[in-house]
Amino acid sequence: MALQGKVCFSLLFRMKPIFIFIILLARFVVANSMLDPNDFLALQSIRKSMNDSPGSDFFKSWDFTSDPCNFSGVYCSAGRVSTLNLGGPGASSNGLSGRLDPSIGKLSALIEFTVVPGRIMGHLPESISDLKNLRFLAISRNFISGEIPSEFGYLRNLQTLDLSYNQINGTIPFSIGTLPALTNLILSRNHLTGSIPPFFSKTLTRLDLKQNSLSGWLPRLGLPPSLQYLSLSGNQLTGPIGRVLGRLNRLNYLDLSMNRFIGAIPAILFTFPITSLHLQRNQLSGPIQPGAPVRIQTVDLSFSRLSGGISSSFSTVQILYLNNNRFSGEVPGSLVDRILSAGIQILYLQHNFLTGIEINPTVEIPLSASLCLQYNCMVLPVDTPCPLKAGTQKTRPAQQCNLLQG
Repeated sequence: MALQGKVCFSLLFRMKPIFIFIILLARFVVANSMLDPNDFLALQSIRKSMNDSPGSDFFKSWDFTSDPCNFSGVYCSAGRVSTLNLGGPGASSNGLSGRLDPSIGKLSALIEFTVVPGRIMGHLPESISDLKNLRFLAISRNFISGEIPSEFGYLRNLQTLDLSYNQINGTIPFSIGTLPALTNLILSRNHLTGSIPPFFSKTLTRLDLKQNSLSGWLPRLGLPPSLQYLSLSGNQLTGPIGRVLGRLNRLNYLDLSMNRFIGAIPAILFTFPITSLHLQRNQLSGPIQPGAPVRIQTVDLSFSRLSGGISSSFSTVQILYLNNNRFSGEVPGSLVDRILSAGIQILYLQHNFLTGIEINPTVEIPLSASLCLQYNCMVLPVDTPCPLKAGTQKTRPAQQCNLLQG
């Protein structure tokens, strides 16, 4: 035996270094291609709980007689599943069908878990909260129902949570707001109720809760200054907005439309780096005096209770909706100049109490611009096309105009 060992060592010593490298590399690959048994069993359970929708062949590569790390949507690191993307290039537009198996929680090294839009039904497994390394969780545009498990608050490394376009009900757990690494929270178009919890993450940049049934006031100190994208439209939220929005000076997109917010719009809001501002269809009131030229590209303040004169500071806006309010006085000449030079693409002022506008009756509005003035307290100097919802009546009845003046 000693002689045999010496012979083997002698042969290895005489081999060229390149062959020694190949042998060692092969042994390394074999040693690391062995998937953890718990991960192997978990993938089998996940496969049994889901199917390809018609036209999809995503699971075609999921042959458990081969290495699961080569399955479509499965990515491994050091013998553990680190990323699981259920669906993708191999899935049809109908995605996958079935349910989320609780065995997902056994993939303890998982960092990213996504499910392609499809027909996945049932509740979110509480076992997902066992994935302590999870950073990215996205299961949008399916038929997930039930509530968001409060145990998700244990996902302390989670950065993105996207459960949008499902049928999730109940409240947003307070524990979700305590996630310290949370950067993106997207829960739009579900059936969520209750109030918005405070968020303590200092890195939260995107909060999208639109099209739910959320109610109550915004948490005064619960929306962090790190927010850049905030969409809460289509809920039943109420209360004043100034006390909350005044801190969010990094916003570049804000949509609070179709709620029940009250009070004044803070002038400081128009100094933020916002490119699109949507506050329409609320109960906001009072005058608006930005104080400086507004650099926001799109401003929609329509269908509310805003009053006073229209500020010339809005002449730098490209798309401006001020219709269906209680604005009075004359239209600033700077807005007229901008609409005639096509600097303003849309200027909707219909259904207010405006009393005049200085514009030549023979002037032609550029084809690339749209101006609507009807149903105000003045005779229209120019006849411009308005949206169908503006109605057919050109001028507001004098009795209404006198009532506002009184």
